[in-house]
Amino acid sequence: MSTPPVFDAKRVLDLARSTLDIEARAIDGLKARQGEAFVAAVQAMLACRGRVVVMGMGKSGHVGRKVAATLASTGTPAFFVHPAEASHGDLGMVTKDDVVLAISNSGESDEIGAIVPAIKRLGVTMVAMTGGAESSLARHADIVISSAVDQEACPLNLAPTASTTAQMALGDALAVALLDARGFREDDFARSHPGGSLGRKLLMHVADLMHEGDAVPRVDQGTRVPDMLREMTKKGFGFTAVTRADDSVAGIFTDGDLRRLIETGADLRGLAASEVMHAVPKLIRGEALAVEAADLMEQHRVTGLLVVDAGGRLVGALNSNDLMRAKVI
Repeated sequence: MSTPPVFDAKRVLDLARSTLDIEARAIDGLKARQGEAFVAAVQAMLACRGRVVVMGMGKSGHVGRKVAATLASTGTPAFFVHPAEASHGDLGMVTKDDVVLAISNSGESDEIGAIVPAIKRLGVTMVAMTGGAESSLARHADIVISSAVDQEACPLNLAPTASTTAQMALGDALAVALLDARGFREDDFARSHPGGSLGRKLLMHVADLMHEGDAVPRVDQGTRVPDMLREMTKKGFGFTAVTRADDSVAGIFTDGDLRRLIETGADLRGLAASEVMHAVPKLIRGEALAVEAADLMEQHRVTGLLVVDAGGRLVGALNSNDLMRAKVI
């Protein structure tokens, strides 16, 4: 092995910038190569009654896994099948109702070529994403979308670099076109990403987070201030609800109200809840989205809300800490 060259920081940066330029041009060049075939591929995937089965070998296989995951998360059922494993039984995952998306830069992958006859016998629509317009894969495919690039970013023009970037971008283009054609919206995305931030915001409701039952701080209208403070301390909230005999909410008393009372010099021991409470508290329903509760808190600069049912009866309490723990805010 030859002696490695002396480390050259300028060359490192020059190569990095050159790589990004080459890959940016590769993606930009894809636009002119897309036309009727791209539309036909989208139509085939829209009409598919099964799933989009993505295949690819080597670096194209890594891209294929990502493309399948992106399709699946944006409304197009899809999964990845390794072509080599397909020859040894995994082809049984493919049904006549599926569409196969085969990714190969050269279009001459032996592993994909070996299973093309079996795919054709099934009568499955096969879409080829390839840079080889005259390749074996392109000749046998029903639809061919071009992922051709003028050069790889690798200085040796050998390692898949710009070509895999182009494949990735083209896969994203398919996913975006499909999600738009399906009318896929934010709430659909949230349902397939329940653990993500958007899923939490669009799927989590106040009732999922609120404290209820004995955990809710509450007093009646005749309760004296010292007893209200004990209730607030016991339940660990910075406020307490004030309720009527029928459990409807009459008002709320907060830490801030207490500070303001102290500043007036009033005798707190003789004051009842009805005399010191806010008579128009901020209320929210349990079926409201948690993100609506966050918006309400921010809008009115409060850190807690009382939760009521359709009849205005107290059923729970929620504070900003609950929303933060749930990563809604």
